[in-house]
Amino acid sequence: MDEVQETKQGWQIVGHDWAVRMLQQHLQTGQIRHAYLFCGPEGIGRRTLAVRFAQALNCQAVDENQQPCGTCRICTQMERMQHPDMTVVQCLEDSQSIKVEQIRELQRTLSLTPIEAPYRIAMLLNFHLATHNAQNALLKTLEEAPPRVILLMTADSVDSLLPTIASRCEILRLRTMETNTLAAYFLDTLPVSEEEAQLFASISGGRVGFALSLMGEPERAQRRKKWLDDLLALLSMDRVDRFQYAEKNFRYERELLISAGQVWFTFWRDVLVRLIEGEKARIIHIDYLPAIDEVAAWMDVQSTREQLTGLQKHLAMLEANVNTQLLAEVMLLGLPKAD
Repeated sequence: MDEVQETKQGWQIVGHDWAVRMLQQHLQTGQIRHAYLFCGPEGIGRRTLAVRFAQALNCQAVDENQQPCGTCRICTQMERMQHPDMTVVQCLEDSQSIKVEQIRELQRTLSLTPIEAPYRIAMLLNFHLATHNAQNALLKTLEEAPPRVILLMTADSVDSLLPTIASRCEILRLRTMETNTLAAYFLDTLPVSEEEAQLFASISGGRVGFALSLMGEPERAQRRKKWLDDLLALLSMDRVDRFQYAEKNFRYERELLISAGQVWFTFWRDVLVRLIEGEKARIIHIDYLPAIDEVAAWMDVQSTREQLTGLQKHLAMLEANVNTQLLAEVMLLGLPKAD
């Protein structure tokens, strides 16, 4: 499969036409809010939509339909999130949260007049990871936003933010696409086979951004296959082999354990829906359907639910400062043993 190439002209947003129309209407009528919150699961396109809106707000050649040109200097710099009138706030490399100090620095920046763009943009990415103090600090800006300042936030859900934050934003709840619709879009626009289109649409769960990243980064697809193959092998391993696997793969490797746990969660989800719905079940890992059926043959609904509950708890624990290898051992010892 050829590498995916995305054109940046216009909005180029797939599956969120209603959101684009709403934002275009705000631009056309001049009823622009001072803060927007783009919500939805990772990979659904919330950051892309926020960037396109920032471009449309500031493009030097925007058309009458509020389509950003994608080629002027402001558009290209905002695409890379490197324009001097765009400030990006996100978790720093050595942190798992957005700190109050970052918000205070943002507030100092937002007090300045835009250098060349009509609006100064504050891009707050994954703001559900902001600390309680950081969210409280942002309230002052939301309540008394400086003129010509627009705040664009992304988060996994409204519920992950303080109610006082969400209530002061225009909220756009982005929804996943039907996998068949997304697969059809890929077939129409990308150099992929029908099998590839259906596979990536299913794996992504209807999240177009996630699907495109899988296509453009083969190592991500390879990593998914490795975790699935490893899980199937682990189900037949004894305790000693599972301990050795944990030490070999996850010692001091928190991000790898998160990656594996997320894939394993979706595998057990497939087993569960297969047990409950049978052939009508909508499977994520359609290329592993024979293996899913094989596992479902010796699992039951209750045991599968317990696997999902356990993984959910362990993934949440990984967000805290826990011993990665110890948690990996607990996760692997909790796996069922294949008959």
